[in-house]
Amino acid sequence: MGEERGMVRRLDERTIEVSLPNKLGYERIAMDCSASFARIVGFVSERIEDLKTAVAEACINAIEHGNKGRPDTRVLVTMNFNDDFFSVSVEDGGDGISELPKDTDIMQRIENLEPPKGLGIYLIKQLVDQVEFNDMTKGGHAVRMVIRLTNRTSA
Repeated sequence: MGEERGMVRRLDERTIEVSLPNKLGYERIAMDCSASFARIVGFVSERIEDLKTAVAEACINAIEHGNKGRPDTRVLVTMNFNDDFFSVSVEDGGDGISELPKDTDIMQRIENLEPPKGLGIYLIKQLVDQVEFNDMTKGGHAVRMVIRLTNRTSA
């Protein structure tokens, strides 16, 4: 239980950090935390669903590809908001993406004419306003995503 107590930290009023075990299924914690945080700052439900999907895909990629499933590693998710945007950084202990997959033709993918590789990256690119891959950190690699708050509801 000691590990769970340190899983979520509020760093300040605008920043929350979630440290996840490197195990599939735990991305749901990051999804729920980001959704709750986005609701608090006034996101509309459609954008919250976009955020949840993007966060889940980034976490799954970190678990499977960045940390290569190693149980001794963690995935660190940091969420921050200001008056203009909500950002999420997903960090793993990997070396980053050596080559981003080319943009997929979604119709080819649906008809199984293209391999499924890179679908998570495609989804992230479609759902967020800005994304940066291969951002190196002291511990490894991060994906940084930004969703603009232009669709906020009035408080």
